[in-house]
Amino acid sequence: MSRAGRRRRPVVVALAVLCVAAVASGIGLGVLRPWAEPATEPRPIALDGDLATHDPALVVGAAGEPWFVYSTGVPNKALGAPVVNRSDDGGATWEQVGPAWGSDEDPQWVRESIEGVEHYWAPELVEHDGTWYLYFSASTFGSNTSAIGLATGSTLDPADPDYGWTHQGAVWRSQAGDTYNAIDPGVVEDADGNPWLFFGSFWDGIHAVPLEWPSGMPADGAEPVLVASRGDGENQIEAPYVVERDGWYYLFVSWGKCCSGVSSTYSIQVGRSRDVTGPYLDAEGRDMADGGGTEVLATDGSMIGPGGQSVSQGHLGYHFYDGDAAGAFRLAVQELGWSDGWPVATPEVPVPPG
Repeated sequence: MSRAGRRRRPVVVALAVLCVAAVASGIGLGVLRPWAEPATEPRPIALDGDLATHDPALVVGAAGEPWFVYSTGVPNKALGAPVVNRSDDGGATWEQVGPAWGSDEDPQWVRESIEGVEHYWAPELVEHDGTWYLYFSASTFGSNTSAIGLATGSTLDPADPDYGWTHQGAVWRSQAGDTYNAIDPGVVEDADGNPWLFFGSFWDGIHAVPLEWPSGMPADGAEPVLVASRGDGENQIEAPYVVERDGWYYLFVSWGKCCSGVSSTYSIQVGRSRDVTGPYLDAEGRDMADGGGTEVLATDGSMIGPGGQSVSQGHLGYHFYDGDAAGAFRLAVQELGWSDGWPVATPEVPVPPG
């Protein structure tokens, strides 16, 4: 070994120690490791077709396969069942292909336990061992008498002869007096393949609870764990979605107020953790349970209040309110960029040529 090689060794060891310390503390390593992945830019898709979508659950298909978005239902249509949109050209053109189920398939357990539900909110789609799990929210505005329901099926495509959903009942509930609100489900598997349900809206924030396969229901003895909160009076935080990438779990949430057209204040924030139950720290090392969060996307010009997000195959799906269309809500999709281990999005919403 040359003298130069021996002289470099303490520097390498010191760098390794710093990296280990940074991993232990949850701090990003982009500035510490020369082998960090090169930064990539976000790539928004110019969308056309049926784009009136709220709280999209995006599923990106394999090459040559369709993409799907299931979203919040419309009152007075199929008793508010989630809406299904399909794209056959890589997410560029969208067609509404019907409600997830018909009025005669409405889950009766909802009607018997929660008064006033007009439509089902913020669905989530997860595939496990050939079965699709469709989680959805049943509630009314301003109330935490709520529940997250589950239906299962073999395909997302209403045109498939095997299409259909079997209702499995309530997964998790909340009621007046509880500290949380059981809506806005998001599901991720941990390193051992065990599913975790993230949920929450306002009240005390975002919680995680363990599920089990193949039922998709809570594991024995499951108790919710608080993972994110604004820590202020209104606590405007909801719509959790967790994605695993390179050994990190990324928790995306929506801050602010939705559903108010051009007055909406939604923005998308993120934090990350090595453990599925947290702590989730933002890029500055602040715990999301104590108000931390790194901004991914916020109002920019006529693109107002982006949120209600999901992530599939590296693509971010979300809704926003279009200031050029009197605040109408619409779908947007973009492939996320990454820089120093953090997701990067663009406020650009391209329109198709012509």
